[in-house]
Amino acid sequence: MNPEPVAIAEAFVRAINGQNVDEMAGLMTADHVFIDSDGAEIRGRERMRAGWAQYFQLFPDYRITIQETYSRDPVVVLVGAAEGTYAVGGELLAENHWSVPAVWRAVARDDALLEWRVYVNVGPIMKIMAKHRK
Repeated sequence: MNPEPVAIAEAFVRAINGQNVDEMAGLMTADHVFIDSDGAEIRGRERMRAGWAQYFQLFPDYRITIQETYSRDPVVVLVGAAEGTYAVGGELLAENHWSVPAVWRAVARDDALLEWRVYVNVGPIMKIMAKHRK
């Protein structure tokens, strides 16, 4: 296991858990791509900086917990869980909290992440959000 891609992926997780969008952007390549569970892609570090900032407004306590890590340079696979609380009117209510198993695939290039891909069942999250749509 090459420690460098693993270290980059772990630093990215720490930045996510600290909701430090600038640190996250510093760990992305300029042509970074985020791929969600449905295969939709968002390309570009600055688009993702804005995307993460918006995501953290929706889920101010979003957090990733990693239980297992696998690597084959330059790919790192992280297995664990994601959790957060959907903020409604700035409030974090217990009934809006969710936790789901998740897997992330990170691809490193040089000393940054070229790709961050998430595999997660978004159903429980979407169900909570749907309760609050008017």
